[in-house]
Amino acid sequence: MAVWDDLVGQDRVVEQLTAAARDADAYVTAAASGASGDEGSRAASPGTPGSPGPSAPSGLSGSAMTHAWLFTGPPGSGLATAARAFAAALQCVSPDRALGGAPGCGFCDGCHTALIGTHADVEVVRASGLSTGVDDTRDLVRRAQLSPSGGRWQVVVHETADRLTEQAANALLKAVEEPAPRTVWLLCAPSADDVLPTIRSRCRHLVLRTPPVDAVADMLIRRDGIEPEAAVAAARATQGHIDRARRLATDARARTRRAAVLALPTRMEDIGDALRAAQQLVDAAGEDAKEAVEEVDARETEEMRAALGASEGGRLPRGTAGVMKDLEKRQKSRATRAQRDSLDLALLDLTAFYRDVLVRQLGSQVAIANEDVRGAVERIAASTRPEQTLRRMEAVLECRRAIERNVAPLLAVEAMAVALRAG
Repeated sequence: MAVWDDLVGQDRVVEQLTAAARDADAYVTAAASGASGDEGSRAASPGTPGSPGPSAPSGLSGSAMTHAWLFTGPPGSGLATAARAFAAALQCVSPDRALGGAPGCGFCDGCHTALIGTHADVEVVRASGLSTGVDDTRDLVRRAQLSPSGGRWQVVVHETADRLTEQAANALLKAVEEPAPRTVWLLCAPSADDVLPTIRSRCRHLVLRTPPVDAVADMLIRRDGIEPEAAVAAARATQGHIDRARRLATDARARTRRAAVLALPTRMEDIGDALRAAQQLVDAAGEDAKEAVEEVDARETEEMRAALGASEGGRLPRGTAGVMKDLEKRQKSRATRAQRDSLDLALLDLTAFYRDVLVRQLGSQVAIANEDVRGAVERIAASTRPEQTLRRMEAVLECRRAIERNVAPLLAVEAMAVALRAG
């Protein structure tokens, strides 16, 4: 199994990353054998995407490899999957490479440990809270200065580069401008506009697309053993969002929550119904977030207490209360992010519902996403006008924007529910 197998519907991106991994492997191999002289200890640091720049080693002149990459694309397109697969290919030690095989076999120790997250030279970073601060980023940059312990590349995969604070982004910019020897930065963000212009100008930019529904369904059947009918239904319902499709196909609770969300448009007969629906939606998101973080929070708290020397069930040593408060602050931030993410998924389901309504109203031959609630889609399509549907879709999108601007979730969802009822 090659490292690219889970990267669905991204043939062009795979081709570019495979070429870069080949060039990176050739450079490291030549450096290790002494063919590159003293350049083996220098970094590949192209100044602009597509050209190595004046400080790049001659061994990478005209190379497809560069020291910083920016992966962008719609949610569910596989940004983190692509970055991790590339990281694994850069660490590949398969003997087949000597026979012309491409790095990224998926079986060797380098590939396997990189993919499961235990490779010493691959660090995966993901913001657990609302953002990534400057202190954490400076620590990351310091660690990235280290030489690779395995003699290949030091790879940093930042899965949430769009959540860097301004100070954190500036700290990262310095590392991307002046990369350490053999350090590769792989940054993921929804769009290029979500990172500093000065950072994206120093990265090679790869744009991933929304995977085709058929390709996602095939992956669910092949990798997760999902029944074909359920796999196709999940892939269609999520419109090619890989992670959501897998969760919908494997988690009964996710299917129950989605059904409750899709029932909302038919339940809002008056203002009271709309406000109750908003409260239920926010409460469900809160419960979902609690389930997601509860176990992690409990484990972190217990480990921190043990590290501080607290006896089981006993009091903390004096002077350690501040450490526990910092931990509680991080956990609260993570819970808030989890609730927002859960609520955002519900709002995406609502958007897909009204998209199906609009498809029916306009007489389009495009397949609807929510085949399981076709009856409700048909009824609303027949009883309302396309301009009402567009206003409702805009209300859902405005709710998403309001929540990202830190508007209280209940207030934002109530405003959306009233707008949905009014049409």
